[in-house]
Amino acid sequence: MPMSVAIDATQKNQKTWLAGLITSALFLIVCLSWGTTWLGIRIAVESVPPLTAAGLRFLIAFPLFLTFAKLRREPLLFPRESRWFFAFVTLSYFSLPYYLLNYGEMHVSSGLTALLFSCMPVFILIFSAVFLREKIYTSQVLGIAIGFGSLFMIIRSQGLHLDHAELFGVLAILAAAILHALCYVVTKKQGSAISVITYNTLPIGLAGLMLFVAGLRFEAPTFSDITLRSWSALLYLGLVASVGGFIVYFMLLKRLSPIILSFVFIIFPVFAVVIGSWYEGLAISSELMLYSSVLLTGFAITKLPVEKLLAKRSKT
Repeated sequence: MPMSVAIDATQKNQKTWLAGLITSALFLIVCLSWGTTWLGIRIAVESVPPLTAAGLRFLIAFPLFLTFAKLRREPLLFPRESRWFFAFVTLSYFSLPYYLLNYGEMHVSSGLTALLFSCMPVFILIFSAVFLREKIYTSQVLGIAIGFGSLFMIIRSQGLHLDHAELFGVLAILAAAILHALCYVVTKKQGSAISVITYNTLPIGLAGLMLFVAGLRFEAPTFSDITLRSWSALLYLGLVASVGGFIVYFMLLKRLSPIILSFVFIIFPVFAVVIGSWYEGLAISSELMLYSSVLLTGFAITKLPVEKLLAKRSKT
């Protein structure tokens, strides 16, 4: 083999290895940023009411999203025929779900919140079958059953007796997951032509303003009582978890297939449970580890329909 060919092959292998390393690092960053989001919310609502906390988070994030949109010369407005969709995204993806998450974390641990929210891809599957007429395979139904069965055992093993506060906290988090899933499915049908940056920028700004004004009206927060810890958490949520996580996720969309990237939703709850348990001084019991593993495995099965994969392999 000529020396020049060998050098070119070596350089190509090095570039491939470096590209793989960068992709892995970006994937880890997304898992970490989204995995720590739940602890950030938990700390924020220690001294900030849930409406106000959600509004402040988005108002902190909005200027950076706006800058990012301007730098990339992306339009800020949705197409005229999609203005109703703009209102839908603002309300069902940003405003109501994030208030529900903040409310839920006032009564439920950050780790359990992440596990509850990890149900979201399952709801996407269900809504896709209902609205998009996509087929649900037997293995996916089995995965759903395993996942929700494990979720029930996790709630039971964590000693949640589900009094009114805990029950409403769990229901609020599940409702947020359902709203996000519905929004993803409607977006797939109605918003595929809208860029990711346009999709996020104005809705996050308007949602932040509405939530903040609603917080001032209904919660009447005393800003002097907000602790430095809560302010720090809000800054982290706005700048790192929202903007940073979004940008890195946007970069990964160009590097990974949607199926592989969707496993972020299976992995980040693991980070959330470990980090939340460490911060809150809670021991990770063997029961929690077992049921969490089974839950995430069940939800992972829903992303990899065995019958569909086998059919593709038999054709080849």
